[in-house]
Parts: sequence; structure tokens; C-alpha cells
Amino acid sequence: MKKTALYDKHVSLGAKIVPFAGFEMPVQYSGVTEEHFAVREKAGLFDVSHMGQFFIEGAGSKELLQLVTTNNVDTLENGKAQYSCLPNENGGIVDDLIVYKMEDDKYFVVVNASNIEKDWNHISKYNTFGAKMTNASDDMSLLAIQGPKATEILQKLTETNLSEIPYYNFTVGSVAGVNDVIISNTGYTGSGGFEIYFKNEDAEKLWDEIIKAGESEGIIPCGLAARDTLRLEKGFCLYGNDIDDTTSPIEAGLGWITKFDKDFVSKEVFAKQKEEGVTRKLVGFELTDKGVPRHDYPVVDAEGNVIGKVTSGTQSPMKKVGLGLAYVDKPHFKLGSEIFIQVRNKNIPAKVVKAPFV
Repeated sequence: MKKTALYDKHVSLGAKIVPFAGFEMPVQYSGVTEEHFAVREKAGLFDVSHMGQFFIEGAGSKELLQLVTTNNVDTLENGKAQYSCLPNENGGIVDDLIVYKMEDDKYFVVVNASNIEKDWNHISKYNTFGAKMTNASDDMSLLAIQGPKATEILQKLTETNLSEIPYYNFTVGSVAGVNDVIISNTGYTGSGGFEIYFKNEDAEKLWDEIIKAGESEGIIPCGLAARDTLRLEKGFCLYGNDIDDTTSPIEAGLGWITKFDKDFVSKEVFAKQKEEGVTRKLVGFELTDKGVPRHDYPVVDAEGNVIGKVTSGTQSPMKKVGLGLAYVDKPHFKLGSEIFIQVRNKNIPAKVVKAPFV
């Protein structure tokens, strides 16, 4: 198992460590509910250094990314980031990712930890354009400062005016005396804040400085469990649960990052799905009775016929109800449809609703 540069820090703070995507990662510190509410109401600090980072640069870099991603890289300006996905040749998703345009002919790509090697091999396979590819995953760390107080806390540590960086924009600057930090207005919690990328050797210093700067605002360390409940309340997809090699972006509700004004892998498959419609869709649902939905629980209709499967589920800390995401067959995926989630052989009624849940 790999360890992030902050592993010893997490152990010293009493975090519960679990294996995740090939890494020893903190799943929680003070408790999922406390960490969840800290991010919704104040601020939380996450070590997400397990994520993968590639640099793709030089002549042909844009052409390569245009071919392997669904979103339109042409619309990216320097200092902007773009959510996208890597489609496979069968109309599924290799991974979802963020593409940062550092400068002309230089891109920074952030991928999921469990897919680093898989994504690298997939992109490399299509690199007939002569683009220079560098896998910086083992050399870089990533901290996410999330929550309504996150910007205020981080602003104490940098001369960069964070209020001038819109959502899904970034800059390179100095934080707490550490230079060449990528400061990105992105996150996976839906509560605002920043993600910062930097060299491993600066990880402990930046962690300590952020915690110190945020003491008066109530910042606390947060683990992967709270990250999951936070992203789920906002209806964000998790690779391996809600999207994978067998699901298309059209089925997953990611048509908004699938642009048909360019050529890319599996374009024809997705264009056909968009035109003709799909037989199943990823939908949000809320239980209308007590119960906690979990990954892989069957979704059934009123007669008990299986019509789908839960991909992500939890008891929402904010709404105090069971909710989640599920692939549901046509016509049951329409908003307002009544469906049932099979929880321990009991069919709990639920309603198809529009995400985000909060």
C-alpha cells in the first residue's frame, strides 16, 4: 500500500486509517457527522494526495486531449479548468477527470487514484501527436480546503487575491511561503473552497499552516467518509460507483460535458444515445420511509420487478433521510416516479428527485 506525504500526520492526529485505491488513507478523525457539518458550516481540510496528476504539453497536446476527452478543450483559456471524462472504445467511461490549461500547449490533468495507471496507458495509446507526457502523481500532494470559511482561511496565507479566481479557474502562486502552488477554485463537496497542488516535501508545512490559520474559524481535519457524504448530497458522481467502464456519460447525466462539435473516442455511440434516448439513467432518489440505501441494493417497481441498482447511498446528515444515486430503467427514471429500494429484503418506497439533494 502507498502512503501520502501526510500519512504520519494523520496517524498522530488519531485518524482511522483504511486502504483506499492502493493507499493508506484517513477515513475519519472526529467522526463523519462532525466533519460533514464542519464543511457545510465552517471549513474542513482534506488530504487527497492519492489523486493522480499528469502534465501533457508541447505540440499536439491539445489535439491529444481533444481526442481522448468528451469535453471541448478548445474552449479552455489559460487559467481555466474543465470537468471531463475519458470515454473508452465501447461507449463506457475510463475515468472522470479535470483538465487545467496552464498555458498554450501545456495542460495539467487530475485523475482518480484507482485509475492512474489505467488512464496513463489509455491516453498514451492515443498519443500519436508527439505530446510530451509526464506522470507527476508520486511527486505531488493535494490538499482540499472546503467550506464557507475556506477562502477566508486560505487568504491569510497568500498574497494572491482569491476573490479574483472564479469557480473552475486557477492560478499559480505562493501559499505560506511555499512557491509554485497551483491554487484552484474547485472541490468535491459543493460547499465552496480551494484545492492546492504542490511538491510532497511541502505537505506537512502547508497542512500545519492551514490548520493554524483556520483555528478561529473552526477548521478541522476531514476524512474520506465525510468527503463521500458531502459529494453525495450534491449528486456528484464517484468513479467505480456511479460511473465506470460500462456506463456512458449520456446515461450518467453527463451530457453537459459531452460536446459533439469535435471528434473524440466513441462520439458516434453517444450521439446515437442522445438522439434516440437511453434505456436506463442515473437518477437521484430519496426514501419516503426509514432506511439507509447502500451501493448495489436492488431497485424494484411496485410489483417487485428489478428495474435498477443503487450505485451510491447514505443517510444524509443535512436532510436526515436516506438518499442516493441509482441506475433506473425506462420509464421509471422520470422525475417524481415512485420506486422501491430493497433494504434487507424489505422494499422501502422512494421517489426519483433532481440532484443536488441539498
